[in-house]
Amino acid sequence: MSERQPKGGSRAPFSFSRARTSGRSMSVVRGLVPLCFAALVVAIVLATVVAVSLGPVRVPLDVTGGIIANHIAPGFFGPAGTPTENQIIWELRLPRAILALVVGAGLSLVGAALQAVVRNPLADPYLLGVSGGAAFGAVAVLVLGSSAIGAAPLSVAAFIGSMVATFAVYAIAQRHGRVTPTRLILAGVAIAYLFQAGYSYLLISAPSPQGLQGVLFWLLGSLAMIRWDGLFIPVVVLLAGCLILFVYARPLDALLTGDDTAVALGIDVQRLRITLVLVTSLLTGVMVAVSGAIAFVGLIVPHFVRLIVGSAHRRVLPLAFLVGALLMQVVDTVSRTVKAPLELPLSVVTAAIGVPFFLWLLRNRSNTEAD
Repeated sequence: MSERQPKGGSRAPFSFSRARTSGRSMSVVRGLVPLCFAALVVAIVLATVVAVSLGPVRVPLDVTGGIIANHIAPGFFGPAGTPTENQIIWELRLPRAILALVVGAGLSLVGAALQAVVRNPLADPYLLGVSGGAAFGAVAVLVLGSSAIGAAPLSVAAFIGSMVATFAVYAIAQRHGRVTPTRLILAGVAIAYLFQAGYSYLLISAPSPQGLQGVLFWLLGSLAMIRWDGLFIPVVVLLAGCLILFVYARPLDALLTGDDTAVALGIDVQRLRITLVLVTSLLTGVMVAVSGAIAFVGLIVPHFVRLIVGSAHRRVLPLAFLVGALLMQVVDTVSRTVKAPLELPLSVVTAAIGVPFFLWLLRNRSNTEAD
């Protein structure tokens, strides 16, 4: 298969979701975006209140809302809930709910950016092996102890692993100083399998078998045990990543048309691709560090958004941020409640949603290409 795009980007890489952006359809899309944005914000607020009200100790929705409002704006609202309910809602459940929003938004942004960077409509945050490297660094801390890697905390170890994976992928993918999407994909798959083998070896050769079940559970995705002080790094990294990706919204559109067209528009494609991969690596590393490896979110959310508002990243990125946050909030709530008091790994729930959607994408794409 040739690695070069047709000159001028004559073939749309996202053939299954081609957007007609002229005439009446364009005006419809422009009018739809503010409505979607407002509806998603309301849905996220409602889903968050419902999420923190549910659990072994159920707190009424009005009491839950009152507790959150009292902590956000003290003195403006009357007292709500008992001291125990306040501790459960504010100290235990709300940090987890906020982390669910952060992780969902971060993974969705990474997926949307990577699908443009590698021009592969089936790409997700794990395509380039970045999550495998992050998981390896985190498992090294969890299994061997922080002394094994210089007392690095979990998030730092995961970020180091993600950076090692990123630079390894780029070193392998380069040929004559040029990196192409096909080489990136193949190198990423190889590195992902390498790191997966690495942390699998760490697990089976761990000096102490105690706690391995917890590590395996974390690898499949978990937001348990998060507190307010653990939210600072993920929130800061998410906001910084959002800002950078939003600035590069139009260059991302240019990448979709092919390298030749992007170069003709005055874009340094190699520098842009390296910058975006570094940003997505940082986002992925931090998200994996705080939540484990959660599958399918970065794949299905960008496609769902494109089906509604087209492929322009100035619309896709903010809506993917909100849809991903809402999806992860719902997924985490389901994982905590469907088999209570047991908790399901998040990837079990995301796979139940993502696999049918993924198969539908494959079939739809195949039909489009056949036509």
